[in-house]
Amino acid sequence: MTSTDMRKDAEDSGPSGYAAARLRLLTEGARSGPPRRAALAELTDEWLAGLFAAGAEDVKGVSLVAVGGYGRGELSPRSDLDLLLLHDGGDAKAVAALADRLWYPVWDLGLALDHSVRTPAEARKTAGEDLKVQLGLLDARHLAGDLGLTAGLRTSILADWRNQAPRRLPELQELCAERAERQGELQYLLEPDLKEARGGLRDATALRAVAASWLADAPREGLDDARRRLLDVRDALHLATGRATDRLALQEQDQVAAELGLLDADTLLRQVYEAARLISYASDVTWREVGRVLRSRAVRPRLRAMLGGAKPAPERSPLAEGVVEQDGEVVLARAARPERDPVLPLRAAAAAAQAGLPLSLHAVRRLAATVRPLPTPWPAEAREQLVTLLGSGRPTVEVWEALEAEGLITQLLPDWERVRCRPQRNAVHIWTVDRHLIETAVRASEFTRRVSRPDLLLVAALLHDIGKGWPGDHSVAGEIIAKDVAARIGFDRGDVAVLSCLVRHHLLLIETATRRDLEDPATVRSVADAVGSQSTLELLHALTEADALATGPAAWSSWRGSLVADLVKRVAAVLAGDEPEEPDAVAPTAEQERLAIEAIATGSPVLSLHAQTEPPAEDGPAGDPEPLGVELLIAVPDQAGVLPSVAGVLAVHRLTVRTAELRAVDLPTGVEGSVLLLNWRVAAEYGSLPQAARLRADLVRALDGSLDIAGRLANRDAAYPRRRGVVAPPSRVTVASAASRHATVIEVRAQDAPGLLFRIGQALEDEGLHVRSMHVSTLGANAVDAFYVTGADGAPLPADEAASVTRKLEETLRA
Repeated sequence: MTSTDMRKDAEDSGPSGYAAARLRLLTEGARSGPPRRAALAELTDEWLAGLFAAGAEDVKGVSLVAVGGYGRGELSPRSDLDLLLLHDGGDAKAVAALADRLWYPVWDLGLALDHSVRTPAEARKTAGEDLKVQLGLLDARHLAGDLGLTAGLRTSILADWRNQAPRRLPELQELCAERAERQGELQYLLEPDLKEARGGLRDATALRAVAASWLADAPREGLDDARRRLLDVRDALHLATGRATDRLALQEQDQVAAELGLLDADTLLRQVYEAARLISYASDVTWREVGRVLRSRAVRPRLRAMLGGAKPAPERSPLAEGVVEQDGEVVLARAARPERDPVLPLRAAAAAAQAGLPLSLHAVRRLAATVRPLPTPWPAEAREQLVTLLGSGRPTVEVWEALEAEGLITQLLPDWERVRCRPQRNAVHIWTVDRHLIETAVRASEFTRRVSRPDLLLVAALLHDIGKGWPGDHSVAGEIIAKDVAARIGFDRGDVAVLSCLVRHHLLLIETATRRDLEDPATVRSVADAVGSQSTLELLHALTEADALATGPAAWSSWRGSLVADLVKRVAAVLAGDEPEEPDAVAPTAEQERLAIEAIATGSPVLSLHAQTEPPAEDGPAGDPEPLGVELLIAVPDQAGVLPSVAGVLAVHRLTVRTAELRAVDLPTGVEGSVLLLNWRVAAEYGSLPQAARLRADLVRALDGSLDIAGRLANRDAAYPRRRGVVAPPSRVTVASAASRHATVIEVRAQDAPGLLFRIGQALEDEGLHVRSMHVSTLGANAVDAFYVTGADGAPLPADEAASVTRKLEETLRA
């Protein structure tokens, strides 16, 4: 549709003509992005100008002004119209009547309207009191009426903004920081707010305001394109949802990606993250410059008085060869020659991180433009500087981001491109893949005193998930990439082998400790065979903890740490030549033995509850320990249906099972019978925990069949409407081959839900299987449960029977 067609549709200035033209503009496929936003703004301008002309025939000294996003011409399909009716203080009744003639047609169309009626003096006064109003007026654009009135206001507002910048800019920076604290960082969120999150459209607008102050300016390269991409995504989001929303919800992402012609939702998120990262970096650089200028202005009068008016030379402190500190930033020395010194970027980065200072934008851009590529393999100094950078702790993040913003990281490590800004659709992960790798290195830097080769630990932390940019198992792909990268950066053959082993097996300890029976010798031997040496085990232990801590709060706890430490201790013994003890050699604790004897004596289940807490971290804030839930210890005479009965009773009482273990317990000599021991960690979904006596009573009823668990759970599910949400991937059931000589290990990966463990236990019971032990692990919304099962004869299942069980279990979970 051409501009002429739009004018014909809207020429009567009536809502119907404008609505028809607007609808055609938004539904035609020929226009999108900036051309459509500009056309929509132009169409709206002409409609409002027509309304103004029809109602302002006898009114003088009045103008209609677009402000905020509309003032910038950034109209998305469901954007608000931000309008100011500006008047010179004349006929108040006529101005009010004109306002009604403007606002009501807008409301009649169902368009959101942010409006005000003010004189220039009132507008300036309100702007002086309200920073958000002042920011909106910075983008004021004349639509109709007295052009001189609008021009005068624009001139005054800009002059006020520049005069008040030393006071207003810190206020704006604080506003941006508060918003970031509330909304999070756009470049890492799975459901980001395109406008409010850090690195979003509001921050891009704030950078325009800083530039308008003439006090400082943002790095402009790529900034307009980043803003355009976010606006394009918001346009598509409005069209997909039919709502004025800025939150890119998971269920909308595929449709938005299709609207933009992108491959899939991951491609969409990656583009959003790249734009947000550029805006965030520009914001960091800009606010740093604002602070420097304001500090300089505060100090300069005193210095000039002391020096008789002479301008002081900036102080420069050496940090490393070719690298100095100046005015709170790391810059290149005057004698530095990046074109002759390929190690300089890493040396400058390491010096900055060690000093806890930011790298100057000018320095990074000069390095990116002039430095020569490093030779292959890297010289020893380059490798040492990389290790120093990675081992510098929290300051590493900001320095790494500065290098990445100018393309230096992918120049040093080409494989980084595949993980850069790559989303992780897993609620446990709080970072993109690339940021997670850096966070892991930061965490690993805290453990360098625990290992004999801290350099290998830090490089393994950087590379452990590098395979996530490739299809298939990322650990397998990562092993191949790690070998290549390690050789390229100059490690010898032995170190390359260790690094590739660490990357290949970086999940081995945590998965084995939480999903396998550590009392089974086959479990310990398999880990020892994979690791191969004490020194590699030491590194893998530290890497495991660093990886989990860098993943998110759900991935690590003192309980998980104790399981991993126990596994490491057992594996270390095997590597030292000791043989692991058989399961029947492990004695129960005093409390477990007491409960087991009581269960045999009474012929019924007995249980105990103990509150568990997470001790505060050594480097964390002091205070009370964090509650982890309750340890539930149950002893039950060995009988059919124990697992589904216990799991079902807990589900009925709305208890979430965080971890669970089940095994047979040896009784003291002279005590006849067999007892199953269940050691579970549970937490209430909401409210308080039920009393132990009530749990025991319901468990007795469940075991004798008088408590209809399935019916109770079904009635509860039916009472609550299903909420729209993310569609979970289908459950997967597999047999872990060679995991045990004593049992068949069935591993279930499924969406965590109330009653899940009950359904699994009931399905295994229906197949006539005996659960020898079980290990339940829940990470966010994902449950990964391992069941060591045998047939009625106590032996592992034949292969065909095991395959049949897995198929039936998958069908049960799918139903």
